[in-house]
Amino acid sequence: MGTVTRGTTNPNRLRRMDRWIAATHGTELRRAADPVAVDLGYGAAPWTAVELLARLRENAPRTRVVGVEIEPARVAAAKPYEREGLVFRHGGFEIPLPQRPLLIRAANVLRQYEEAEVAAVWERLCARLAPADPARGSRGGLLVEGTCDEIGRRHVWVALGPEGPRTVTFATRLGSLDRPSDLAERLPKALIHRNVPGEPVHSFLRDFDRAWAAAAPYASYGARQRWIRTVRDLTTDWPVTDVPSRWRQGEVTVAWGALAPGGVAAG
Repeated sequence: MGTVTRGTTNPNRLRRMDRWIAATHGTELRRAADPVAVDLGYGAAPWTAVELLARLRENAPRTRVVGVEIEPARVAAAKPYEREGLVFRHGGFEIPLPQRPLLIRAANVLRQYEEAEVAAVWERLCARLAPADPARGSRGGLLVEGTCDEIGRRHVWVALGPEGPRTVTFATRLGSLDRPSDLAERLPKALIHRNVPGEPVHSFLRDFDRAWAAAAPYASYGARQRWIRTVRDLTTDWPVTDVPSRWRQGEVTVAWGALAPGGVAAG
């Protein structure tokens, strides 16, 4: 189920997303008896699935990755790259696996869809995630859906659990950033058309730019220090959910409810 994507991809394109997943979801993967991750819509070449396996296994060595593509020719082309822990399957949003995965990564998949279609896709994919298990402290599986530029310098993604959206993460190569609102062009489909006055995501990016401008004196210490100061100032009015160790990576994560379309804008 789904539509064939353009299939464009590049090695190392999804490194920022992968590293965030490994850092924030690694504990869930390590605890699981059979941790399975899905690279949904990996494209015309299998590089992103190969890289996802390597990065997740640094934190969770038993993780298996299944690359899922709706275009049969792409699956056939990826088969020679199968190895222990990595296989490729034909399929789409139905996620053709017997078990519920602990991770579904869908990068640059929904850009070609209409905004009105996103909620149904999210619901379908979240229903395929491994369920939460409070008895062992598990929040269940994670869906990470977002968009990045062609070489992975700028990336925005939404993280969802079985219960629905949790957070939005903005990630960038700091040396290439003029101002935080440059990331607006990489907003996922659920938000990209909402970057207009009156919408929370527009207010957030406005405040992000203002905080960046106010932190200009920190630029003499480097872009990283300026970013950290900027995010620290953002926490006054916005529910930033991550910690300075992630800010140092050129990231900031905000609660989904603060940026959700039609929500109450801060500031």
